[in-house]
Amino acid sequence: MSYEKDSRDHSSEDAFRTEVDHAERTRRSDEAIFGSGKPISSTKAAHPLAGYTHEQLAHMGETYAREHQGLTDEDEIRAFRLGAIVAGDQDVDDNPATLRDRYASVEGLTPEERDALVNEVEHKWRHPSILYFLVTICSLCAVVQGMDETVVNGAQIFYRREFGIDGDSSFDSWISGLTNSAPYLCCAVAGCWITEPMNKRFGRRGTVFISCSISFITCFWQSFTNTWWHMFIARFFLGFGIGPKSATTPMFAAECSPKQIRGALVMQWQMWTAFGIMLGYVADLAFYGVPDQNGITGLNWRIMMGSAGVPALVVCALVYMCPESPRWYLTKNRHSDAFKSMAKLRHSKIQAARDIFYAHTLIQAEEAMSIGRGSRIKEFFTIRRNRNAMLASQCVMFMQQFCGVNVIAYYSSEIFLDAGFSEKSALTASLGFGIINFLFAIPAFYTIDTFGRRNLLLTTFPLMALCLLFTGFSFWIPEDSKAHIGCIALGIYLFGIVYSPGEGPVPFTYSAEAYPLYIRAMGMSLATATTWLFNFILAVTWPSLEKAFKSQGAFGWYAGWNAIGFFLVLMFLPETKGKTLEELDSVFNVRLMRLVRYGWAQFFWFFRYYVFRTNAERPIVPRAGDEAHNEKGMLQDRDAQPSGRV
Repeated sequence: MSYEKDSRDHSSEDAFRTEVDHAERTRRSDEAIFGSGKPISSTKAAHPLAGYTHEQLAHMGETYAREHQGLTDEDEIRAFRLGAIVAGDQDVDDNPATLRDRYASVEGLTPEERDALVNEVEHKWRHPSILYFLVTICSLCAVVQGMDETVVNGAQIFYRREFGIDGDSSFDSWISGLTNSAPYLCCAVAGCWITEPMNKRFGRRGTVFISCSISFITCFWQSFTNTWWHMFIARFFLGFGIGPKSATTPMFAAECSPKQIRGALVMQWQMWTAFGIMLGYVADLAFYGVPDQNGITGLNWRIMMGSAGVPALVVCALVYMCPESPRWYLTKNRHSDAFKSMAKLRHSKIQAARDIFYAHTLIQAEEAMSIGRGSRIKEFFTIRRNRNAMLASQCVMFMQQFCGVNVIAYYSSEIFLDAGFSEKSALTASLGFGIINFLFAIPAFYTIDTFGRRNLLLTTFPLMALCLLFTGFSFWIPEDSKAHIGCIALGIYLFGIVYSPGEGPVPFTYSAEAYPLYIRAMGMSLATATTWLFNFILAVTWPSLEKAFKSQGAFGWYAGWNAIGFFLVLMFLPETKGKTLEELDSVFNVRLMRLVRYGWAQFFWFFRYYVFRTNAERPIVPRAGDEAHNEKGMLQDRDAQPSGRV
C-alpha cells in the first residue's frame, strides 16, 4: 500500500495540527459565540477524521508517531499508520456483520490484528487481565466509599448517647444531623474542588492513593473521639478523602475502558459502593455486642467507625500496580507513556494506537478552542457542548441525593427504631437494605450498555416515587398491627430494588463520560460537589424534616422529587451508551430545545404506541450536524436511523 502525500501539506507538525483543528473547528464553529444557534452542516460533526482517505490517515498517523519522542520504533510507527486508518474508519455504531469486511479493506493488518478488532465488538468482554485488575482497584475504592457512608448508621445509636445528643430537642436533632453529614459538607465546599489540582499534579493513581490514605487516617481518628465536636472535625476531614476519590475513580475507569463496555465497567463504582454500604451494615451488626473493656467506653461503635479504614489501606497498597490513565498522559504531553499504558489495556498495538491517535485529535482541537477564552469555568457556559453536558450531569447528580436513598442509607436504623424495631432488629433490617442495594445493582452491569442510561432512569424514577409513597403511607397503619412493621420494611426494600439498577449506578457513570477531556477533571469536581452538597443538605435536614413532617410527609416529600427527576431526565439527558468518549461531542453539541422537544415527543410516542396501540412514528434521536424541520414542525435528523430504544 502506498502512503503518498496528498495535495495538502502533511510534512510538518503545523500542517497536521492545522488539518485536525480545521475539522474540529468546523464541527464546533457554532459554539464560538454564546447563544449561537447556527447549525453545523459539516459531515464531520460526529467524527473529526471522517472524509480522509486511507493514505491521508496513514500519513497523519505516521507523522504523529515520528514527531513525538519515544514513538520512533518502526513497529510503533506501523501501529500508528494502521491505527489512524482504523480510527478514521470506525463507525459511531459498530455493526458486527460488516466488521470483517471493513477491516479486510485495511491493507497491512495481520489476521491476528483483524481478529482483535472484531473481537472487541463480537466478544466485548475479552480484554487483558490488567484492565479488569484496574477496575477491581476502582471497585475497592468504591467499597471504601460505601463503608465510610454507612458504618455511622449503627454507630450513631451509641455515640449519640455517649455524647449527650440523643434527646428530642431541636438542638440535638441539628447537631446529630450536622455530625452525620460533616464529610459531605467538606466534599461540597472543599474536598471536591481539590480534585483537579490533585489530578493535574499527581495523576489518577496518585489522587486515589492520597485520598484513600486520608480515609484510612480519618476512619481511625473517628474511633478515638470523645465529644460530638471532636467527631464533627474528624468526619469533616474525612471529606478530603471522599471528595477527590469519588470524582477521580469513575473518571479513571472511564478513560481506560473500551467504549463497548465502558458503562458496565464504570458503573462498578456504584455497584461496589453498594457492596461497601452492605459491609458497613455488616460491621455495625458484627460489633454491636462488643462490650467495653479496659476502661474504654463505647468500644463497639469505635470499632465500627475504624473498620472502614481497612479497605482503604488495601487500595493504597495496590493502586500503583495499575497503569496510569493514557488520556492523563496525553494531557501532560507524555505520548510514549500514553501509548505504553494503552497497549497494556488493549490486546493489540493497533487498538492502542487507534485510541491514542483518535483521542489526541480531539485533545488538540479542544485545547485550541480554549485559547483566548479565559478561564475554563467560563467555558462551561459559553460552549454549548459543555453546557449541555453540565446540565445533564447536574440533573442526575442532584437527583441521586433527592431521590431519598441516603435518608435510608444514613438513618435506616433510626427509621426502623421509630417503626418499633429493637436496636438489633433495626440493624438487621438495615443490613437487609444493604444486601438488596448490592444484589440489585448487578443487573445494571448488563443493562447500562444495552437498555441505556436514559431508559434506566426513565423506568425507575416513577417506581421509586411509588415505593416512597407506599413507605410513608405505611406509617399510618396502627403500630400494634404486624402489618405496620412489615409494610414499612417492604416499602424500603422495594425502593432499594428499584434504585439499585437505575439512579444508583447511572449518575457517576454518566458524569465521568459526559465532559470533554480538557475539562473532565473540573467537570467531575463540579458533579461530585453537587451530589455531596445535596447529600449534606439531605443528611443534616432529615432529623428535623421527619420531626416537622412526620414520617409520612417526609417520605412523601422525596416521592415528589422522584416525579420531578423523571421529567428532568426526559428533557435534558441524552443517551450516551455505545459511544467513545470523543464521539460524545456529537451527542451533547445539540441545541437544548431540540433535546427538550425530543423528550416530549418520546413521552407522547410511548403512550400512543404502547398504551393506545397506534402505529406512531418513533421520534429520531437528535445529533449535532443534521437537523431539519419535518412537515409537523418537529426537529428531526436527516440521516439518523431509528434503532432500538430511544
